[in-house]
Amino acid sequence: MDPKAFDSIHRKLLCWYDQYQRILPWRAASGERPNPYHVWLSEVMLQQTTVATVKDYFIRFTQRWPTLQDLSQSSLDDIYHQWQGLGYYSRARNLHACALALSELNEIPRNPDELIKLPGIGAYTSASIASIAYDFPIIPVDGNITRVISRLLALKTPLPKLKDLIFDIVSPYQPNRSGDFAQSLMDLGATICTPKTPKCDSCPIAKDCLAYAQNKQNQIPVKAIKSKKPTRYTYAYWDENLSNEIALIKRPDRGLLANLMSLPTSEWVDYEEELPPLTPGQILLDGYVKHVFTHFTLILRCVKQVSHSEYTGTRYPRDSLNNLALPTLITKTLTYYKIIELNR
Repeated sequence: MDPKAFDSIHRKLLCWYDQYQRILPWRAASGERPNPYHVWLSEVMLQQTTVATVKDYFIRFTQRWPTLQDLSQSSLDDIYHQWQGLGYYSRARNLHACALALSELNEIPRNPDELIKLPGIGAYTSASIASIAYDFPIIPVDGNITRVISRLLALKTPLPKLKDLIFDIVSPYQPNRSGDFAQSLMDLGATICTPKTPKCDSCPIAKDCLAYAQNKQNQIPVKAIKSKKPTRYTYAYWDENLSNEIALIKRPDRGLLANLMSLPTSEWVDYEEELPPLTPGQILLDGYVKHVFTHFTLILRCVKQVSHSEYTGTRYPRDSLNNLALPTLITKTLTYYKIIELNR
């Protein structure tokens, strides 16, 4: 894209953004400076999660922890509890670690090269925070921006290599009002240049769009061929004593669901036949819970311990489980098998 064409698109998008920008709880009002804490928190929450889902979580977080200093003084368990339901709990761990690191710096860095050194912040997030919070002249490349630019230039490179190509294309440009320009691209992708049935008649840069000119906007970006997700299997053990106290464990500090409270489970195996045999006093309950992770699907069945258990770990009253920071998989299991009723 030559500089003149870029300048024209830059101008059109900012004019459109000034009139049609989305109102989001983490965005500064027009004419106000962005709150870097809000920008950082929202960008972490938005990693692999939709804007619609994040809104309520963001509001609850900022009501509970209005400032970065407040968040840095919280416990990881408190953050887990507020995070419950957002998934990808490594983000919550990194959020806590990052808050501690930032509290020592006394501010959120302005340069993406410094931001990327912090826990949970990669190339896109560092660019997005720097651009939106501080107007650092860089263009972050997320899914929405990838779609807009790939259609604008009619790029045929399939995902995921497409993102790297677009990053190389936009890197030389240092736009004015960098944060607003980045958010104009994001908003255009979210509301006009959508994955399916884009609203090209309402697009402020439709006349500049090569995919639209070629009537290929529905074929671009070219998707990668997805392989079928494997399925894994596990048992969750429902061990409840006569005092209606249920055995829970804290999962290891590495891997999926790290550091979270959970029903004890068997090893997660690739074939159902590899699940461990039941012992006397155990009953396999009907039904199963299906939970989709990023790279595989998990089938979980519940085993109830009906005889006296020698389990000596931590037990929690049944009616207290709703107050614990439990991963979505375990909450689904507890409600599916009617161990608890979800009240949150």
